[in-house]
Amino acid sequence: MRALVVGMAMAMAGTTSLAGCGESPSEKKAAADARAVGFTPPAVMSRVDFGTSMDRRFRELDRNADERLTSDELPRKNARLMQLDRDKNGSVSAIEFSEGTLKRFDAMDLNHDGTVTSEEHQAWRAANRARRADAAKAGTPATDDDEDVLENKIATPN
Repeated sequence: MRALVVGMAMAMAGTTSLAGCGESPSEKKAAADARAVGFTPPAVMSRVDFGTSMDRRFRELDRNADERLTSDELPRKNARLMQLDRDKNGSVSAIEFSEGTLKRFDAMDLNHDGTVTSEEHQAWRAANRARRADAAKAGTPATDDDEDVLENKIATPN
């Protein structure tokens, strides 16, 4: 009997000391949740995946399925997508849309490896914002046809 009481006392002492050593499951979950706030996982998109998603976007916008986007099918009246209308016929064909969006992908692919990472995309967007701000200060309109964007002359971040 004495051995049983001593054994139980030692077990309780061990349990008590172990309980004080670490965080409880709810504390661990709360700590993980706090670390996750604002976390954006890195993303990588290949040129093929981008082209496929842009093709799906074209099909969504082309409400009358005539393989052309007209201004009445665009989400906004002043949508910059009409800049892709190379032949200036008032509509953007599937080919014009595809070529224009892939040109944009190539501009975002700062290291020319056929993929765009979230870091490259952020750097490209920041450079575009700066270019547009500079154009606004100079009083000239910034278009997507600017050479630095389309020919990928934006500096790669260090």
